[in-house]
Order: sequence, then C-alpha cells, then structure tokens
Amino acid sequence: MDSKLFTPFQLGPLTLRNRTIRSAAFESMGKDFGPTQKLKDYHVSVARGGVGMTTLAYASINRSGVSFNSQLWLRDEIIPALKDITDAIHREGAAAAIQIGHCGNMTHWSTAGSFPVSASNGFNLYSPTFHRRMSHAEIAETAKDFGRAVKTAHEAGFDSVEVHAGHGYLISQFLSPWTNRRRDSYGGSLTNRMRFMQECLTEVLEEAAKLKMAVVVKHNMEDGFKGGIEVPESIEIAREIERLGVHGLVLSSGFVSRAPMAVMRGRIPTKTMGYYMGWNEWLQKIVVSLFGQWMIKQYDFEECFFLENAKKFREALKMPLIYVGGLVSREGIERVLGEGFELVQMARALINDPAFVNKMREGDLTTRSGCDHRDYCIARMYSRDMQCCHNCTEAIPDRLWRELKKIK
Repeated sequence: MDSKLFTPFQLGPLTLRNRTIRSAAFESMGKDFGPTQKLKDYHVSVARGGVGMTTLAYASINRSGVSFNSQLWLRDEIIPALKDITDAIHREGAAAAIQIGHCGNMTHWSTAGSFPVSASNGFNLYSPTFHRRMSHAEIAETAKDFGRAVKTAHEAGFDSVEVHAGHGYLISQFLSPWTNRRRDSYGGSLTNRMRFMQECLTEVLEEAAKLKMAVVVKHNMEDGFKGGIEVPESIEIAREIERLGVHGLVLSSGFVSRAPMAVMRGRIPTKTMGYYMGWNEWLQKIVVSLFGQWMIKQYDFEECFFLENAKKFREALKMPLIYVGGLVSREGIERVLGEGFELVQMARALINDPAFVNKMREGDLTTRSGCDHRDYCIARMYSRDMQCCHNCTEAIPDRLWRELKKIK
C-alpha cells in the first residue's frame, strides 16, 4: 500500500529510517540510578524489531530529580554503560534517544538526597511528600543542568534528547496554574509560567546545536482536570516551543500526581498495583489495594485516544508533530499519519511485542499488536520492571489474573 510509515524522516539533524519511535514510557529497569543489562536487552530488542528510534526513560538531569532507584540519573559515571546500549541500538539500524527531565515534587529525600522542590510550596499526595518553592538561583542552575545533560547524553552516544515538559514533572509544574502559585516573574500569567520552560529549552537547544543532536519536547495538550492547563492555553505554549526551534513536539496529556490514567488511558488493575508495591510502602499498598478503584479516575481505552485534541495542534502549528496515545494497530497508525502527523510513538504495543514494527512492515492494515489494554504493565512499572502480562517472565498469581480478566 502507498504509505509513508516506512519512509525516512529528517528530525532536525537526525535521519530516522521510518516514522516509528518507542516512546519514553518508564521501563523501571535501572538500578542505583544507572542502566542494567535488562534495560539494554529490551531496547536492543525494540531496535531489532524495526523501530526508527527507541527512547530510554526517564533520565534525571541531576540528583534532586530522581524519585525511584530504578530511574536513571544522567551523570558521567554511567556514560560507559549507556554507550554500550547506544552502540548496540545503532548496530540494529535504529537511532537512540533519551528522555531528560526532573521529577520536581514527585521526588523523595531518600532518592533525591534533598528536600523535594517545585514551583510552589505544598504537599504531593502521590509521593507522598512535602515540597518547597525553588529560589531564582536554583531555577537558573536547574536550567543549566538541562544543558549539561545534553552534553552527557551526546558523550553516551545518543542521537536525540526528549525534554519532559508534561505529565506533572518539574517543567509542567511551572506551566500548570494548579501547581504554580508563585507571584514573581515565574508565576501568574502564562508568559511568566513559561519562563522556566524557555530557560531550560534555550540551554538544551544551544548545546544540542553544537553537538548536532535532535531535540523533541513532550508536552501536555491538557492536564486532565479543572484548574490545570486546557487546550487553548496549551496551544499557546506549543507555539512558544515552536518559536524556540525545537525539532519535534510529542503531544500527550495528563498529570501523574492528579490524573495518572489521563496519560495512558484504560482501567488500571489497582489490586495488582497494590500487590507489587513493597512493604516499605505499606500504607500506600493497603490504600491502593482497597480503595484504588475509587481513588484513581478510570478511562475506557480506545485506539488513538488523543487524536481529536492533537488535530487542533496540527492546525495551529507548522513544526513536526509526534503523535502518541493508544496506537496498537497498523490501521490506527495509518489514520494518524493521514491526519498530517510526521511521526508516531508507541509503548504498550512494543512492550507486548518488540518486533511489532517489523510485523507491520510484513503485514497489512489488519496487523495488530497483541496488547489488549489490561494495563498490567502500568500496574507494576513503579515497583517492578515493566512487563506485559502475556509474556511476563515470572508467574502471575491467580488472584491477579482474576482481576486482569475483568478488564477488556
């Protein structure tokens, strides 16, 4: 069929072999803030499976931005191990990207080594933890850390960085009126709330230009609740990202600490989530197991669930747009590309089957991933490594299967 799916694409200085990207969904395959053999094996399998570029997630720009031991902290000590991964990805013909960011108020003293920071003072129920307002000096230093992270990523062999400016992470915490209650030059009006993002992206783009690296940004089309960013304001933010010269924009939605399933959609198995939490999280484990289905807003899954909102951004912007959200079939991907989006990102389809891209190349419009949206992978990803229930390498207890089978 006549399709642009398997045609090359020029993303800034980087040429991708096709239009598919493994999205920066958290693998939870790190250890002590560094990479592991499991992380390497997974991304190499995705590269071998035909994807144009695979993205490692999530890598903090500094120590204060990590919230889990299994996250990456992008620093000189792990460059050799990351270079081993990128070299292996390149041998399979794919490009390698890494998502950089800062968790802000979703960090913990035990992992970040300091009191959690954000745009404003407050308490984050998701962590749970208190957090404090960043000073102007800390803001300036954090922006510089974003630029330094690009240099580190380049030394580790990455072709591209994805700046995480959505989902309620630190940049998003400055952008959203729900988390930013400042009354200085970084708060209040949208112009002020965008200032931290502008400073971070300026540092990133200046460094990336020297190193000939591609830069994409993950951006919230909406936060997913009243009082957060909504589409009209988000389009204005996207126009500023375009003006700054970013090479591609990933269009997502949702706020992990307030509306987590607005990010991924589907009905998360909360008893399964509670089961995999450690007993050091005993209170959260009990609360999520017993009351999670009422605490976490649930969404029915539908393929291409962000497409209608994303089309509004396609009309407003000229820059390359990367669609993410509910792509599990060749037909859905062709639909998105037909609407004028240059690239597509997938995660769950490639967790279920790392070779899904090659299977689409060999198949036709009826080719589908085996992912059936039970979201077992999401339920375990912050406590164990992200795996699909259909090919999990460990036994899943019967009582969890009973919950999973109710989700279709």
